[in-house]
Amino acid sequence: MFRFSKIMLAIAMVIGSAVAAQAQSEPKRNITQIAGDLYRFQNNFHFSVFLVTPDGVIVTDPINADAAKWLKAEIASRFGKPIRYVVYSHDHRDHSAGGEVFAADGAIVVAHEKAKRTIIGEKRPTAVPDITFKKQMTLELGGKTIELKYLGKNHSDNMIVMRFPAERVLFAVDFIPVKTVAFKDFPDAYLPEWIRSLARVEAMDFDILAPGHGPLGTKADVAAFRRYMIDLTEQVLAQARMGKSLEETKAAVDLSKYSGWGQYEAWVPLNIEGAYKRAQLNRRGN
Repeated sequence: MFRFSKIMLAIAMVIGSAVAAQAQSEPKRNITQIAGDLYRFQNNFHFSVFLVTPDGVIVTDPINADAAKWLKAEIASRFGKPIRYVVYSHDHRDHSAGGEVFAADGAIVVAHEKAKRTIIGEKRPTAVPDITFKKQMTLELGGKTIELKYLGKNHSDNMIVMRFPAERVLFAVDFIPVKTVAFKDFPDAYLPEWIRSLARVEAMDFDILAPGHGPLGTKADVAAFRRYMIDLTEQVLAQARMGKSLEETKAAVDLSKYSGWGQYEAWVPLNIEGAYKRAQLNRRGN
């Protein structure tokens, strides 16, 4: 009897471990309403948005193929509308991957012209854009409008923002985190242009900021993050001009007023490192 109990206990532990592993591997996905017919789609730590119209749906970043399949099924179930357009915010694969799921059903893929070049050149796992633009473009479907705008280089050289005028929402991915410091050491980033693009966002007309990661925000969050970027880059440049090493710069830069922001402890040292390397590359001798 004792041996049987041990066997049953072992089986139960194996089953429990399998269930726990499956639960951990299951992605967190949901759909929430932002305003009117504009919705936000979550796939773990990534977010995109989609707009429902009488003539169909405009989706944005697919995130990946599995996420896109889930979203396509949910839109069909909840709204019974075909997906007419898919718009990429930029080329990075953690946002643009999976576009083929929508394109296979006839959705038109839209992106910045530089994003298309990168998607083709670097063989991104997604559908190649059908329509591209250089500065701005307006999509109209079912009496609703989305304004697509390129504001210059920032987190990439092909990032666009998407403004939903009726809903007063701006979808901006990766370069405007809400109450969170910048991502790691600024991979594929352009810091002076980034700050200028943030100022251009502040001049736009919207109330709600929908980022590609984290919570919703407002225009005040754009201003706060621009201030962070200025504080970071100015302090790092000042240290570089004094000939300080990276470690000396990390010790000298004081961004403690942002200590309540997300990823402060983990990413501020990396933010300083990325800004320092760029300061060294871009500085000219006297």
